[in-house]
Amino acid sequence: MRELAPEHQPDPAHPSAAAAPHGTSLTERGSFCSASCACGWRGPARRARDRAREDSHAHLRDHGAADAAAPPPDGAAGAL
Repeated sequence: MRELAPEHQPDPAHPSAAAAPHGTSLTERGSFCSASCACGWRGPARRARDRAREDSHAHLRDHGAADAAAPPPDGAAGAL
C-alpha cells in the first residue's frame, strides 16, 4: 500500500470541521431567526424561534454532541 503524500494528510494544526466543537446559538436579523454553530454550520432563517431552536438541537444530535440528548427547558437562562 502506498503512503499518502504530505499534502494529502490531515494537518494537526488545522483540525477539520468534523473535529471542531459544537456549540450552537441563535441570531436574529429583522423578523428572522437562525441557528449557527461553532463548527461553521448555519441553519436556515426561520420566522419562529422555536423552529430555529429545533434546527440547532437536530444539528447537535446529528453530530454526536454529548449535551444534545434533551433540549433545555423554555425560559432557562442561557437557553437557545
